[in-house]
Amino acid sequence: MLFLYNLVISIAGFFLKIVALFSPKIKLFVEGRKNVFNILEEKIKPSDKTIWFHSASLGEYEQGLPVIEKIKEKYPSHKIIVTFFSPSGYEVRKNNTVADVTLYLPLDNKANAKKFIRLAHPELAFFIKYEFWLNYLKELETNKIPTYLISGIFRDNQMFFKWYGGFYRKALKAFSYFFVQNEKSKEKIESIGFQNVIVSGDTRFDRVNAILERDNSLDFIESFKNNKPTIVIGSSWPKDEALLTEYINQASENVKFIIAPHNIKQDQISNLKTQLTKSTVLFSEKSNAGNLSDYNVFIIDTVGLLTKIYSYGTIAYVGGGFGNPGVHNILEPATFGLPIVIGPNYSHFAEAIQLVNLGGCITISNNAELKDSLDHLLNDQSFLSEKSRICKSYIQDNTGATNIILRMVSEAI
Repeated sequence: MLFLYNLVISIAGFFLKIVALFSPKIKLFVEGRKNVFNILEEKIKPSDKTIWFHSASLGEYEQGLPVIEKIKEKYPSHKIIVTFFSPSGYEVRKNNTVADVTLYLPLDNKANAKKFIRLAHPELAFFIKYEFWLNYLKELETNKIPTYLISGIFRDNQMFFKWYGGFYRKALKAFSYFFVQNEKSKEKIESIGFQNVIVSGDTRFDRVNAILERDNSLDFIESFKNNKPTIVIGSSWPKDEALLTEYINQASENVKFIIAPHNIKQDQISNLKTQLTKSTVLFSEKSNAGNLSDYNVFIIDTVGLLTKIYSYGTIAYVGGGFGNPGVHNILEPATFGLPIVIGPNYSHFAEAIQLVNLGGCITISNNAELKDSLDHLLNDQSFLSEKSRICKSYIQDNTGATNIILRMVSEAI
């Protein structure tokens, strides 16, 4: 089976080079891996002490970031190596400041795995959430490098739990410890003979909780808000906006709206603006817009500001819940204590399920439900306060995973 695995990896590598001729994203995937070993040789010397973190994409990187930051703080003499599998992670975070070296992970064949581990020579290796590359794991085990899975999730449909998944189960022996998010994952990994597992929780809660300690002020949002109730619409898609624009157009002049669309292409932003009858300003126009407090709607046609903007909100609507795989990140608005409204597709996200069940998050599926939910939150202060308390407590009650991980791995260095 391992022979077939390596054959599939080789074939995939060949076809990816062909597909790269026609796909910009796959081109980044292929081209970005060409100089990995040269970069490693240049930036990592044989005498360097290193720690390696691997994440599939951006979401996993953000999930692992609290651990990366704490490790860097605790072991400042070590160089941090961060690798990504996907362009959507690497291209966004290739200039991060927490890592000493940020790279694509070369495809998982024997030669690449051997060379990467030899050049990186990590003292510790961390895989975030999932991505189990068999040749890399084998090299880590062969070289007796302590290896950890953090914020791990195990599900019935994974190959480890199939009758034909023996070679995948064997690869898991490379892990010194599994830090998993929930009891179900612990039970799954224990069911195939692994006892080196602990429910540490999800490190994303530590990441979002740390946001409260940062400077989240934005003068232009302060001016726009002007001490009025403000609904922050984060990561919206056209299906979300079709409902929201109808609500915004008939809303009280006393309510402000900030929209941070998921896609900020100019044509989509223009289309969104034309659907709004309320006075609307774009972020890109704000310097020539006069007094921002005169506007009812603020469209954020740039990236990187949404987290801070949530700190000014009264209520959050988080988009994605009318598409697949579903709703976007609800933890950031929750950490600021914002009651959250989402669309109906959230079943793939444990935090959304939990917050809906707790009552901090409200789901809607049509215009009438959206109107009822937002009006209730805006007009009933006790209802708003209770939802806010639930969301804030949910974040606070689930922090601590990073400290559990740090305590367990500190003995390995």
